Amino acid sequence: MTGALGAPLWAEHIAHSGPGEEHITDVVEVDGREVDVVSTTGVPIGPTWSARFMLGADANGRDEMVRLLYGARSSLAVGFGAAAISLVLGALLGVSAGYARGRLDAVTSWLFTVIWSFPVILLGVALGVSLALGGIDLGPVTIEGDSVLIPMVIIGVVFTPYVGRLLRARVISLREEPFVEAARAAGAGPLQVVRSEIAPHLAATLLALAPIMVANAILLEAGLSFLGAGVQPPNPSWGGMIADGIELPTSAPHLLLVPGLALVATVLAVNGIGDAIGRRLGVDVRTGRAG
Repeated sequence: MTGALGAPLWAEHIAHSGPGEEHITDVVEVDGREVDVVSTTGVPIGPTWSARFMLGADANGRDEMVRLLYGARSSLAVGFGAAAISLVLGALLGVSAGYARGRLDAVTSWLFTVIWSFPVILLGVALGVSLALGGIDLGPVTIEGDSVLIPMVIIGVVFTPYVGRLLRARVISLREEPFVEAARAAGAGPLQVVRSEIAPHLAATLLALAPIMVANAILLEAGLSFLGAGVQPPNPSWGGMIADGIELPTSAPHLLLVPGLALVATVLAVNGIGDAIGRRLGVDVRTGRAG
């Protein structure tokens, strides 16, 4: 994460190259000799372990280290943004349905079931491709098709049922607790009961869920970008970098290994944080239940 924040500094002061700058015809000095950044056969240079092209270049002569850091910015932005959307929408819909029950619960549960019945990756691809072409135009709110906000919104909406169903089930059990019954008997309205009696018991669940949602969002973003339905060029992304590396798996394996290892390490680290928070707070992140 620190590296992602420092991406512009690395690009400007160390690598002297932006994430989109191509150096196909350039040469770089490696071990005292000049080497083409991209050979005449189209094979890019591998890691030099120096300031320029530390992790090599891609087929277009772009610095892989620079693109890795800027790709981290895209992945983390989408991951945190999508997780926030999922948590907010899931909390609003799940808590409202679980507490109100009746028709609102039926409609909300049906909506969750419809969204969750589609394979996540297929739904994400379908929405990503369509929105990447036309963007989002909601009158005063307009988002261009190549904006990272597009995959952020898509992933946030797709994962909303995961959060909403957990919180709905938790609220249904909480609304029958004696302390909630006592609050209603004392004349507290629905909003006051939810705010003062139920919400505090959901805080631990949301805190434990947040890192898990971030990890899932990062992973789905990489999958969508790999398939061309996530972060759109010229914005770099780990999924897009892996897709580029598929074309040269043997002659330039660093194009697959560098973003692939970064993706795996990040997802495992964030998942580990979520598991640690869940154990600390006594919350099962799969069911959302405490204890």
